Amino acid sequence: MAQNPTETLPAIPRTAAPLPSGAAMPLVGFGTWQLSGAEATTATATALALGYRHLDTATIYRNEREVGAGLLASGLPREKVFVTTKLPPDHDAPPRATLEQSLQKLGTDVVDLWLIHWPGQADLELWREFVRAQQDGLVRDIGVSNFTLAQIDELADATGVQPAVNQIKWSPYLYDAALLDGHRERGIVVEGYSGLKGGTLQAPVVAQIAKRHGATPAQVLVSWQVQHGVVAIPKSTREQRIRENADVDGLVLIEAEMAALDGLARRA
Repeated sequence: MAQNPTETLPAIPRTAAPLPSGAAMPLVGFGTWQLSGAEATTATATALALGYRHLDTATIYRNEREVGAGLLASGLPREKVFVTTKLPPDHDAPPRATLEQSLQKLGTDVVDLWLIHWPGQADLELWREFVRAQQDGLVRDIGVSNFTLAQIDELADATGVQPAVNQIKWSPYLYDAALLDGHRERGIVVEGYSGLKGGTLQAPVVAQIAKRHGATPAQVLVSWQVQHGVVAIPKSTREQRIRENADVDGLVLIEAEMAALDGLARRA
């Protein structure tokens, strides 16, 4: 476990997206999907020791307890780390009870962001439960994941409460300027997951840009997201990868490079 890294800490961007509560969501976070057991705890603690200050988990990941243990092992004050978890819409237990279980597993009285993980049959009813949980101080901000803009508008129109964040699958192959603009017009932060999957790491243009900057393909892809204002949550269990993925503060892609990466969507 990298509690006391021997190398220089990575240069992690400290830019953050403002949220309705007044909180700020770091644009680079640590994803924990498919991490489990001691590996999840070690990877989480390693990421925090290296300077990450944003953790992303979910009820369905079944690793909230392990992520919470990693957070505790880091020794960091709770308020220094932005924590997200998610609720699947088809979960058997009542939403409030599930949230309370998540808080207990994570070892915290409040999560910074609670998301509806996927669209379901009773999204409006569930969204009202999310609003109540926020009003009761159990969560600071609330949002959704994998929702379309039309589905988001249904929630906002019915309740008057706009989701703060929409976490969606995102990479250069999925780039959609109109979709980004639609979220910005509504004041919704876009958070992208699986940004290093789907063959993007092997794309020739990514390799070319990486070579030009003396960077890794993963660093290019994380920087591309951050420069678009999209939250990136790369995941790894290897300390070197955890370190490299976020070490992008000095990596600035020029306009032509951003356009070349955006253009991968037209070739997908």
